[in-house]
Amino acid sequence: MSERSALQRRIRAWLVLFLVCLVLSGLTAFPLVTELHWVNGLVSHDWLRRVGDGLDRADSEYPFLLYGTDWLAFAHLVIAVFFYGVHRDPVRNVWIVEAGMVACAGVIPLALLSAPVRGIPGWWSVIDMSFGVFGILPLIALRRLIKRLEALEALEALEGAEGAGYRAKAAPMMP
Repeated sequence: MSERSALQRRIRAWLVLFLVCLVLSGLTAFPLVTELHWVNGLVSHDWLRRVGDGLDRADSEYPFLLYGTDWLAFAHLVIAVFFYGVHRDPVRNVWIVEAGMVACAGVIPLALLSAPVRGIPGWWSVIDMSFGVFGILPLIALRRLIKRLEALEALEALEGAEGAGYRAKAAPMMP
């Protein structure tokens, strides 16, 4: 297998890992009320019980509030669609990976600044920040592989141009 094929395969593997995590993260925002009932049935914790009670109340009295989490889920799915560009042409669309890295890095200041304002416990902010950290890790690997592929393509283009120049000079001398 050529180095190019191996790089492309590794790029696709990291891309699939990231996309599966992104889509699953988004899909879990749809059934929040059900998920919290399930979690509260497994774990007894004051904070989780409070969140479950708040979601139950919002669901019964103010269901339009949960519409915001529907949009959160949708946003995850839309972001995943953009990464199809990386699948089609990783070198040309490396900017999508870099934008994803910026978004992952942005999770940390958002959690640090917004959580105290919203009354979110510090330990929960750490969980939120972990999404940014675990999200950026495959993107870092993906970007490195794409940059290696870019360098390989540049080298192949240079070698091809040098060979074409040699053939062009030699052609008039051939019988």
